[in-house]
Amino acid sequence: MSFMEKAPIGIFDSGYGGLTVMREIVRLLPQYDYLYLGDNARSPYGPRDFDTIYHYTLECVQYLFSQGCPLVILACNTASAKALRNIQQLALPKIAPDRRVLGVIRPTAEVIGGFSTTKKLGVLGTVGTVRSESYLIEIEKFFPEAKVFQQACPMWVPLVENGELSGEGTDFFVKKYLDELLAASPEIDTLLLACTHYPLLEPVIRRFLPPKITVISQGGIVAKSLVDYLHRHPEMERRLSKHGHRSFRTTGATEDFDGHASAFFGEKVASEHVEVAHFGYDRTYTS
Repeated sequence: MSFMEKAPIGIFDSGYGGLTVMREIVRLLPQYDYLYLGDNARSPYGPRDFDTIYHYTLECVQYLFSQGCPLVILACNTASAKALRNIQQLALPKIAPDRRVLGVIRPTAEVIGGFSTTKKLGVLGTVGTVRSESYLIEIEKFFPEAKVFQQACPMWVPLVENGELSGEGTDFFVKKYLDELLAASPEIDTLLLACTHYPLLEPVIRRFLPPKITVISQGGIVAKSLVDYLHRHPEMERRLSKHGHRSFRTTGATEDFDGHASAFFGEKVASEHVEVAHFGYDRTYTS
């Protein structure tokens, strides 16, 4: 695809969760074309080590580049935490200096402190996101007075991806992790769902929280940040196609993806299976 040919915005997630972000982006920017890629065959990313997550994420980004996408959103907290910086600083200058890759952590960190009165913030995420301490680092830059308490929720993504959005087991694991987080500080008044799967559990989460606690999902924040980014970067905006078209790709089974994806995206989804593993991962891009 030539430099001047317009192309869709790429949106990547390890599974289905990024569709909750895409849903909000499409709501604010319906005129653009979008290409969503879920790496369902290798999901979940949360428990995996840094190098593996970087390897997988870079392959998926390169696939979206091969489809012409000049701009890719990592709609995955784990990938944003463990792969984004190296992709931006090490890989892009060598493989695609004219493309851009954005994540979900920084735009969230820029605003999350503004929702809190006590400046005691709770962050619920995957094991990988929590261990990276990315939210601790980024929030401190914008809200140095805030105290951030993190809680890994390793059972939540499997529950969501298996459609277990209610029931005794779901209640047990939701309450378990919330109790552990709130035990760290009863002054927490703002709770960030720092995984794009978690909004599907929000009704259950709210049942086990005091009414004073504000629950924040990332989709709307990331969508508004993208609007601002495109306004500030008209040279990128001009490279995007505008036909209101959305397409979906998965590295897993399309039947599985289509069945689950509608719950995340809010409308029927028809996907195509793709392979991404041949997109040349080079370890020189890791250090």
